Amino acid sequence: MSVTHAPQTADVLTRQDPELAEILLGELHRQSSTLQLIAAENFCSPAVLAALGSALANKYAEGYPGARHHGGCEIVDVAERLAVDRAKSLFGAEHANVQSHSGSSAVLAAYAALLRPGDTVLALGLPYGGHLTHGSPANFSGRWFDFVPYGVDAETGLIDHEQVRTLARTHRPKAIVCGSIAYPRHIDYAFFREVADEVGAYLIADAAHPIGLVAGGVAPSPVPYADVVCATTHKVLRGPRGGMILCGGELAERVDRAVFPFTQGGAQMHTIAAKAVAFGEAATPAFAAYAHQVVANARILAAALADEGIVVTTGGTDTHLVTADPAPLGVDGRAARGRLAAAGMVLDCCALPHADTRGLRLGTAAVTTQGMAEKEMERIAALLAGVVRGEVESVRAREEVRDLVGGFPPYPA
Repeated sequence: MSVTHAPQTADVLTRQDPELAEILLGELHRQSSTLQLIAAENFCSPAVLAALGSALANKYAEGYPGARHHGGCEIVDVAERLAVDRAKSLFGAEHANVQSHSGSSAVLAAYAALLRPGDTVLALGLPYGGHLTHGSPANFSGRWFDFVPYGVDAETGLIDHEQVRTLARTHRPKAIVCGSIAYPRHIDYAFFREVADEVGAYLIADAAHPIGLVAGGVAPSPVPYADVVCATTHKVLRGPRGGMILCGGELAERVDRAVFPFTQGGAQMHTIAAKAVAFGEAATPAFAAYAHQVVANARILAAALADEGIVVTTGGTDTHLVTADPAPLGVDGRAARGRLAAAGMVLDCCALPHADTRGLRLGTAAVTTQGMAEKEMERIAALLAGVVRGEVESVRAREEVRDLVGGFPPYPA
């Protein structure tokens, strides 16, 4: 990245709305002066930002290309078709719907296309890394469907495949969901397809986290195995905040109608254009190299954290994320996150399988976009451990963080 698009936007706002311009610049400064280690975040390119801030934001476009409920959609139709074609090509899918506003709304549409209220669904339990849309009682999924949770092995932290098969045979679910927000290993999609076929269930892959790794060729694709694949376009994919759905041609109409008119209204055409940009970027050799570096960085980070005495779940990672238990350093995940936030290291807490305490969830997508590599991961791990132990006070840690990120600005001048 070489264009400071965000500051240019702030220049426009400074003249018309200086109060909001100050907020925008404050957030840019926060992102540029602290370590962004949240697994679900990234820095999208100036080209993606340009599409998000384009005149397409003005256009109301309910419906689909060639069948809109508003006039004047001939240009945005081209933009959406381009996004769809690029998504299909990138992931080898027969059909793509790029209108979902988020990963959660993509999952909602998948359920709407395949299920009816009261249907039984098998999904990874929330204590083991399942998402809110995988059966949380606070979410529509837990209120409308009968979710049966599967878990992970207590010793290895890996998905318990035998439990999945047993539960599927016992409950005969209408759908099986595979995917997680805190599982650092690859999903065995072929296994889940086998179990789904055995019990006559649909297979829904929630690939919100790994889909960017799939695009970069460093993670297995769920597309050949799942009936429906739900994903986000941010995270490792490095596009705008939003969702998408991939499926076979036989489910295309059901999926499209589940998105519009069943669960959403007008498409956000500026976001869809930005998705098209991101899909184009993800099809390049540069993105493939980036994805490989994301995984390499995560593995180095996981190993370095383990060397510092932090317990890394599953013993490592195959992906961009690392989940870890800081308890051996004398604090739980929530206390550790607070200390790290004061030091300018931004990350999340997560549930730890078969434990009563919270752990830490880190990701390497954003720092890799900034250009950091193995040496920086070792430095981050050492600093993180020092802060959590209380050996490095927050003021000194913030200075070290500023020194580190100062050499890797997300939007260089």
